[in-house]
Amino acid sequence: MFVSIKARAEASILHADLDSFYASVEQRDDPSLRGRPVLVGGGIVLAASYEAKARGVSTPMNERRARLLCPDAVTVRPRMEAYSEASKAVFALFRDTTPLVEGLSIDEAFLDVGGLRRIGGAPEAIGRRLRARVLDEVGLPITVGIASTKFLAKVASAVAKPDGLLVVPAGTELDFLHPLPIERLWGVGEVTARTLHERGIATIGQLAALPEARLTSVVGQASGRHLHALAKARDPRPVEVGRRRRSIGSQRAMGRRPKTIEELEQTLVAIADRLGKRLRSAHRVCRTVVLRLRFDDFSRATRSHTLPEATMHTETILRAGRELLEAAMPLIESDGCTLLGLTLSNLLDDDPLQLALPFDRVDRGSLDAAIDDLRDRYGTSIVTRAVLLGRDQGVSVPLLPD
Repeated sequence: MFVSIKARAEASILHADLDSFYASVEQRDDPSLRGRPVLVGGGIVLAASYEAKARGVSTPMNERRARLLCPDAVTVRPRMEAYSEASKAVFALFRDTTPLVEGLSIDEAFLDVGGLRRIGGAPEAIGRRLRARVLDEVGLPITVGIASTKFLAKVASAVAKPDGLLVVPAGTELDFLHPLPIERLWGVGEVTARTLHERGIATIGQLAALPEARLTSVVGQASGRHLHALAKARDPRPVEVGRRRRSIGSQRAMGRRPKTIEELEQTLVAIADRLGKRLRSAHRVCRTVVLRLRFDDFSRATRSHTLPEATMHTETILRAGRELLEAAMPLIESDGCTLLGLTLSNLLDDDPLQLALPFDRVDRGSLDAAIDDLRDRYGTSIVTRAVLLGRDQGVSVPLLPD
């Protein structure tokens, strides 16, 4: 389902983003944590309250480093079920505001309120009511950015944080956007920002003043076109409802100590198990397996393998992941490994493929489904692979329903 792509005459796209979501849930549920720096995690900081962020804590940061910056911080173990329940309650309020909701993650979404003026008032009034309802009914602070495009609405919410509301009126988009640093543009990470800064480009306005051809010569054709369009506030994408994911992934931070191949493989097994179950629960199949690595110097690398046939089977995914990990071991041995993850991409719905699968392939799918059912009933700590017995399998981060 899509809304019209015609140019908007008013700022009517909301980007609603819960503030320090995990930490805010902890402060909501434990009054003794309110106003104090809170770290959610264990070893690695998954989330930090704004009191901790003010001291320089960021995510994902090693907890030891975070405590050097903020010695009086309180560390709490993540409670994923609590975060999932809070997310569901907030998204119910989003959908009660407008049927046009596009979820980005468990704590943020785009809302199109362009057709609600007669029954709901101006977009700014709708945004203020939404913030008040989320605080009153769910007990969480939320920031809302309002603009004529999705990109600008997201930038507006980032500028308005924490616990704020910012409207970028139609016709003033460039006045708002051009003084901002280039890091506010989607697609400008550390490497691209450094490349642009080396050429004296620090603001979005400076980038917008460059001819597109010169920008593409600096950052590449695809990235250059993308950044040039955003710098001119061109973003025709509609708010999409019911869009299925193109990929799913999971990763685990592993700290800086040396790891054996056995430790890395155990982490890989736990991640592949988790992703295989998510595929089957969503009735999807994947064609491409991507191994993601982060090294001791914070650099990153990916390795991918495209399967001859789409699959939902854990063993097939794990076999591809193991081959990628084995090929990457020389790099890991020389540069260390602080994070390992898998992404499954080129996702398709499984129904039409299942009809054409050989009988033994369907049989293995039935075995996977039976194991999934046992885990749903008794938990992954009871029904698990032998290699994972007694081992910490990491945190399973809650996600939007597929």
